Amino acid sequence: MARVPTGCGAPKTIMLAVVGLQIVGAVFFTYDSLGPLLGIRDTPISWHLHELIEIGAAAGLISGAILGLVILLRSDAQRQAAEEKLAMLSSAFHELLMARFDDWGLTPAEMDVAFFVIKGFSTQEIAGYRQTSEGTVKAQTNAIYRKAGVTGRVQLVSLFLEDLMDEKAMPAALIPG
Repeated sequence: MARVPTGCGAPKTIMLAVVGLQIVGAVFFTYDSLGPLLGIRDTPISWHLHELIEIGAAAGLISGAILGLVILLRSDAQRQAAEEKLAMLSSAFHELLMARFDDWGLTPAEMDVAFFVIKGFSTQEIAGYRQTSEGTVKAQTNAIYRKAGVTGRVQLVSLFLEDLMDEKAMPAALIPG
């Protein structure tokens, strides 16, 4: 059975009631329009009952539209909040990187190369982006590894993963809560 999302702010029972009302309305409108045409219904229902069903169906359609709009607006607000949080976390991670680079005494060129290394680019790609030779990039990466006290790319990246897992080393913006 499909789960009804409840994180959008609308109670599950209200959402199910609105959907149920819409289904009843859709069935009624379909039956009302196609019943006589297909010969399913010969005797008309009383006008009083017909009007009540139409009012209920219209109410279901209107409430569905309103609920849909509310859910859409709340979903958009949640998306926007998540994007803002991601931007804040990205900025805080950049601060963490810069702090480590400063601690290690990296030159501006080495910092640039270190960013590319951490992002996972190959030596050839880094050389292309920086418009330098691969030999220069290799020399810079070796200097980065030496200054960071690691032996390679994986260990360099693991230093930052350790920082992300250690609350004492993280900037306040990265700490959950």
